[in-house]
Amino acid sequence: MTRKSPRKTWMQQHVSDPYVHKARAEGYRSRAAFKLLEIGRRDRLLRPGLVVVELGAAPGGWSQVLAAAVQPVGRVIALDLLEMEPIPGVTFVQGDFRDEAVLARLEQTLAGVRVDLVVSDMAPNLSGVGAADQARSMHLAELALEFALKQLKPEGVLLIKAFQGSGFPELQALLRRNFAEVFTRKPRASRDRSAEVYLLGRRPRRERPLTS
Repeated sequence: MTRKSPRKTWMQQHVSDPYVHKARAEGYRSRAAFKLLEIGRRDRLLRPGLVVVELGAAPGGWSQVLAAAVQPVGRVIALDLLEMEPIPGVTFVQGDFRDEAVLARLEQTLAGVRVDLVVSDMAPNLSGVGAADQARSMHLAELALEFALKQLKPEGVLLIKAFQGSGFPELQALLRRNFAEVFTRKPRASRDRSAEVYLLGRRPRRERPLTS
């Protein structure tokens, strides 16, 4: 019996994925758009006039959802290490979020304006070493949390991608220490076999310091 390669198996699953077909039919750049749409509806995250920062934006599926939702007077500032084709209503900053100079450019783009919503779909480039990849993922989530606590309005919301495994309970506890409400979401468009979930924090507790 011939064993299928992981890459071939992934491609077969990808081309038969109903969310991939739905994204193409509805003009979204990625199937990930439906994750944000579902969470956005359930938790009433999106409305006109919001100021939103998106971390890990490329190729732009979430940016499309956000730009459509906050129009006509809202703002979307998106950041990614990779290039992203322009999207009307989205200001794009390219660079590594872990780089202090890139973070400074992002903050300069905000020009002192407080943020209603920070969303992060960031994930590390996978090395194939599970423990190392999980640690990198947790680090990105913690950086997104630190940024959100600095930039969010009192009624602001943070939505971050995380992966269940080592460090995940600690990340949940960290959010609970720093937000009045914390929820875990697994949208239907997130594949069942994936350890991916999204953590949602509402109303940052600015009187309590971030502690790991």
